[in-house]
Amino acid sequence: MVKYLSIYTPHTHNNTHKVVFVHEGIKVEHTDSKSIAAKSASKLLDECKSTAKRQLTKDDADAITILESLSDCVRKGIADEIERANEEIVFQAKIRKEIADSWENYTCADETVNATEPKSETKWRQRDVGIMLDRPASKIHVIEDFLTAEECKAVEEMATPHLHDAQVADGSGGGQLSDNRKAKQAAIAVNWDKEKDGDLIARLSRRVYDYVNHVLPFDIKENGQESLMSIQYFGRGPEDETPDRYMPHCDGECTGLDFKPGNRMATIVMYCDLPKVGGATNFRNSGVHIKPKQYSATFFSYIDPVTTKMDTGFTEHSGCPVIEGEKKIVTQWVRLGVDDENPWTSFNTCKYLTQC
Repeated sequence: MVKYLSIYTPHTHNNTHKVVFVHEGIKVEHTDSKSIAAKSASKLLDECKSTAKRQLTKDDADAITILESLSDCVRKGIADEIERANEEIVFQAKIRKEIADSWENYTCADETVNATEPKSETKWRQRDVGIMLDRPASKIHVIEDFLTAEECKAVEEMATPHLHDAQVADGSGGGQLSDNRKAKQAAIAVNWDKEKDGDLIARLSRRVYDYVNHVLPFDIKENGQESLMSIQYFGRGPEDETPDRYMPHCDGECTGLDFKPGNRMATIVMYCDLPKVGGATNFRNSGVHIKPKQYSATFFSYIDPVTTKMDTGFTEHSGCPVIEGEKKIVTQWVRLGVDDENPWTSFNTCKYLTQC
């Protein structure tokens, strides 16, 4: 006897159906990660039970000895499974990193590469938001029309007299010059007393914290936070051997470990001016390639709000080399656990705030 299934295949032309014949007597088994884990656990318990039953046949066997033997068997079996799983995770992570390195070079080198399409789309205050990645400890959003030309101009006017070579984190809370980051930057202190008067920079900064609190349940305040940062990259043509760029990095810790109070846990990058060639934003471990639009913003967070575990590298990102034109952005790094009594500088070793 032959039975058949009619299976709809949406990727075929004209919405056709494919008929698959299943002969009676064939066992069809569905497997996924949960069913595989359950089957593995069942097999382990069966083996340990068999060992316990053999001990029961011995004349000198007692309940405590049998229970201890059963416990040792399960413990060893679980340890072996975890070791095998960890070996697989390390292997897969190594492959992922190698692929990410190649993907990073390819997307930055080829201007014709399309931007990554959002996984889903939503709205925030009448603005279009593309959800590029949505994991508990790793979120990436692209927000259209996040800031205005007037706000960009206000930031640039304040930044221009104070621009200096950009630094990177030195591993102890401070900053240092590095070949990994070539740009100019200047910290922009927000005058919150002028917010009620419609100050452009205060208005922009308030919008930043409003969006962070829209996504994360921490009720973040501006008190004790880092200043806004104006960052500028300048293109000097395709022959430049050391173009302005920012090599792959994490803004906070991306080790998967517990969050440390006072550290960064989210970032918003706002794009004021875009170069003619280059300057895309890459999240290489997530396969997210962003070709930003003027006045848009990229938000990403790297903490699980429930467990407070940090991202494991999915928000590692870079700025592709700027070849022609100028790329001017405004960045806000957002910290958790800072306030007026414990400002971000108390978690930082820099002596000169204008250089951090």
